[in-house]
Amino acid sequence: MKKLLFLLIAVLSVRAAAAEEVTVFAAASLREVFEDLAKQLEATAPGTQVRLNFAGSQELRTQIEQGARVDVFASADTKHMGALEKVGALAGPARIFARNQLVIVVPKGNPAGVESIADLPKAKRLVIGTPEVPIGNYTLQILDKASAKLGKDFKDKVMAQVVSRELNVRQILAKVTLGEADAAVVYRTDALTAKDKLEVIAIPADLNVVAEYPIAVLKVAPHPKLAAAMVDLVLSSDGQKRLAAAGFTTAK
Repeated sequence: MKKLLFLLIAVLSVRAAAAEEVTVFAAASLREVFEDLAKQLEATAPGTQVRLNFAGSQELRTQIEQGARVDVFASADTKHMGALEKVGALAGPARIFARNQLVIVVPKGNPAGVESIADLPKAKRLVIGTPEVPIGNYTLQILDKASAKLGKDFKDKVMAQVVSRELNVRQILAKVTLGEADAAVVYRTDALTAKDKLEVIAIPADLNVVAEYPIAVLKVAPHPKLAAAMVDLVLSSDGQKRLAAAGFTTAK
């Protein structure tokens, strides 16, 4: 009995040692599609576990700069990836794997009567991202463009209605779905994840921005081969199809 127990412990120890965990830091807007891709990688690489960490790109970048042992980073903009590249944190060049655009979302019924971007000052409770997070930076760019068309004071009127600035797009989305905001600016893909709880208002193409999503293996990656496999999966035709199904514009 003791020999059997020792043998079982030995087998479990070997299996534990053989199991590899690849850590992926990804922008909050990538949650559903990356959870799907992680399952696919685990299925094709037995013994592999993909640990996903979703947050604002600026928060993830800070954690990496502070020494987090990360294999792969997928950002919602090129700014934060570029900052890591400047300090030599990447194992190779970052690659754009998807693109996104912004939309305005309002609760079902649209109580504030926001019908277009010109109506944003009507929203008594407007939620946007902090300037450091990609969604917040993109929002400010749109407001700057809109001010050139709708009046120099347009941005100031909109900003006067801001009651909350959030650290990632999912926190912004939650404020609207919970009825805590009259309007918000989010990515088109995030709006799709909650389409039953809100209404979507398009932002004209001439005022909108294109959010580019880069991905890279980090120099400190504990499992560089698995990290490369994750990046390859995201860039593969199958990965691109999954991104397209989630509402992203693919890189190919």
